[in-house]
Amino acid sequence: MTTNTPDLLKVEFTSEIVLDLLPDWEGEDITVSVLSGGITNKLYRAFCSKGDVAIRVYGDKTEMFIDRDREYKALTQMAEAKITTKPVAYLPGKHVTIVEFLTGAYTLKNEDFVREEMWDLIVDPIRRIHTSGAELDYHFNPYEQCMKLGGILDSLNVEYPEFDIKVVLNTLKKLNEAIDIPKSDYVITHNDLLADNFIQVTEAYKDKFEMPMYIIDWEYAAMGPKYYDLADMFQEVLVPRRVEKKLIEHYCENSNVEETLFYVDMFKPFPDIYWFLWSLIQKNVSSIDFDFYNYGKIKYENTLRNIDFLKQEYGVKL
Repeated sequence: MTTNTPDLLKVEFTSEIVLDLLPDWEGEDITVSVLSGGITNKLYRAFCSKGDVAIRVYGDKTEMFIDRDREYKALTQMAEAKITTKPVAYLPGKHVTIVEFLTGAYTLKNEDFVREEMWDLIVDPIRRIHTSGAELDYHFNPYEQCMKLGGILDSLNVEYPEFDIKVVLNTLKKLNEAIDIPKSDYVITHNDLLADNFIQVTEAYKDKFEMPMYIIDWEYAAMGPKYYDLADMFQEVLVPRRVEKKLIEHYCENSNVEETLFYVDMFKPFPDIYWFLWSLIQKNVSSIDFDFYNYGKIKYENTLRNIDFLKQEYGVKL
């Protein structure tokens, strides 16, 4: 069987398609199910006596934002560091990546980040990402990335006068100049640390996997400021301020806490504008049935609140 790659986004995902992707499963009784969690990609689980895997079919036009070769390099390095699941197959010609599925695992929710007993479990893999020494050939400067997305949005010839995009991007320019972290200080970063990407191994399966917590989905991985990674996580999970401080304490192991918190706060407006611009672009190019406009609107409003916070908390002049 030869699968027509574009059709994988449109057809029912069957055991025959899995067999085309994983021919060594020939003769096996394959079970296929749909996984939730992806906005732009389609996700499936397939298992048989030879393995249990998660299959991601790349979403339409995701190449505007994602370099799949870079993603797979990050995935491979992070799997070697026991931070993410093991890669099984990389099939860019079919627009598919396959990784080990964490059987019986629990996907974190925002409220889990408030629970004190979870804090070390959450920050340990983040700290290990940032100290892994892994390298990629791409630098993610948050301001430059926001400007890049702003340029893509401009090229679509659409207007959203209800959002003062140019003024906000100019504010981010001033913030970027104030932060002034050289690229020589960049480390490998995940850049999409929402709760859905934290997978906890449950008690029943702890003997099958080496670590208690894994981080998945390396589409946006790059060399970047570690503070941005933490800021992005906080803007996704939206925990109370006291919990942010506690998570930073655990991440820092009580060293340089105030400095780290300051830089994390300074980076907070960037991920929200990044995902705001991403949303408006997706609204105009994606065929997926998702409310990209209101998703982005919330991110934009969060940005304005964080800019006001920086002015009040630190006296930053913007």
